[in-house]
Amino acid sequence: MQHQKLKPFPGNFFWGASTSAYQVEGAWDKDGKGPSVIDMAPVVPGTTDFKVTSDHYHHYKEDVKLFAELGLKAYRFSIAWTRIFPHGTGAINPLGVAFYNNLINELKAHNIEPIITIYHFDLPYALQQKGGWSNRATVDAFAFYCETLFELYGDRVKYWLTINEQNMMILHGDAIGTKSVSGDNPLKDLYQQNHHMLLAQAKAMKTCHELLPHAKIGPAPNISAIYPASSKPEDMLAASNCSSIRNWLYLDMVVYGRYNNIAWSFLEERGATPDIQEGDMEIMASAKPDFIAFNYYSTQTVAASSGDASDVGSTGDQQIVVGEVGVYKGASNPNLKKNDFGWEIDPIGFRNTLRDIYERYALPLIVTENGLGAFDKVEADGSIDDGYRINYLQQHIEQIQLAISDGVDVFGYCPWSAIDLVSTHQGCSKRYGFIHVNRDEFDLKDMKRSKKKSFFWYQNLIAHNGA
Repeated sequence: MQHQKLKPFPGNFFWGASTSAYQVEGAWDKDGKGPSVIDMAPVVPGTTDFKVTSDHYHHYKEDVKLFAELGLKAYRFSIAWTRIFPHGTGAINPLGVAFYNNLINELKAHNIEPIITIYHFDLPYALQQKGGWSNRATVDAFAFYCETLFELYGDRVKYWLTINEQNMMILHGDAIGTKSVSGDNPLKDLYQQNHHMLLAQAKAMKTCHELLPHAKIGPAPNISAIYPASSKPEDMLAASNCSSIRNWLYLDMVVYGRYNNIAWSFLEERGATPDIQEGDMEIMASAKPDFIAFNYYSTQTVAASSGDASDVGSTGDQQIVVGEVGVYKGASNPNLKKNDFGWEIDPIGFRNTLRDIYERYALPLIVTENGLGAFDKVEADGSIDDGYRINYLQQHIEQIQLAISDGVDVFGYCPWSAIDLVSTHQGCSKRYGFIHVNRDEFDLKDMKRSKKKSFFWYQNLIAHNGA
């Protein structure tokens, strides 16, 4: 659809940026914090660990001041479960509570809206030792953790995200460092974990609405439009299969309280349907999100299954594994350019994704991750010309405005990331931030913060509300 005149961004649009606790805070064992599964996971050879990262824990005041200078209206960050409950349950850690109190107060003092992700990959290791998400007791531990956060911070925090990229933890947990399955049918165990997370999310939403009637809460999966490799009906069917397993399984449950029929059929075929206890579906049907948050980096293209191992491949960093034997086959999209990490760059696919989600669910949308990782170069004068990042973000922001003109209700955009941090599986050399942090993989240097060219570009864009 071509618009003669584009609709402007809403006047109260949340121009923001994002981080996660384990990727930016550092101080992994300071002030009573317990270990998470990320802390205990093997480190990718040749990359740094998550022990210091950007040391935001000790630099948060300086960082928030820079966020304010950038002009951020919102800051999406996560709370480390093990800062609040070092063992996942039991005694609360007052020093961890104080850190987030101070961070939230600092954000509010600079008129930046805190958007809190409750859980971003970093399950307490003590709970993992008891079975992690395979153990139904983790559902209750998560529910109590959420209730504690609402009581501690709900007087100042209006926007909450439940679980970051639950679908990626299920589909790509090996790469993230969160996957742990057991039993004779690992896939069944994995989707039992998924069921428990969906149930935990529903309980969190219900509790939030009960305790904080003026707050808003929603999920934060990674969603992307799925393209068929051709107009062949078999490829169209494969794309539908992939969309259901990758995207709609998660959003159908959170919005409608039911399992997507195609995804359920896939699980039946594999003997991997989860065990559902009495009352589970009623809880999930009664929990209603106020909005949908989602992360977007790239689209995905699939073809009809060949029925063998050739179905499974990789199309780069954002699609580490693509394909499911007998269901769909991973394919490359010849119409898209790729970046240095093999990502297929698809700004128009962003518009497609926004439209798909809104047309299906009719809930307000906020983008909680979108960005470009790159090997930024610091020039002799200290400047960082990351024009490639500006180009990427500009192209995607243009597509948001087109989606808004299509009638999609989008109320915020929080690209990844506010400041340089440690990538999930590629260390700190791969940078995303508007703000540079002076450190290398194994040399912490002075951790000095400096502004990239994209900082000044985004600052100007925010000042003009995207115009």
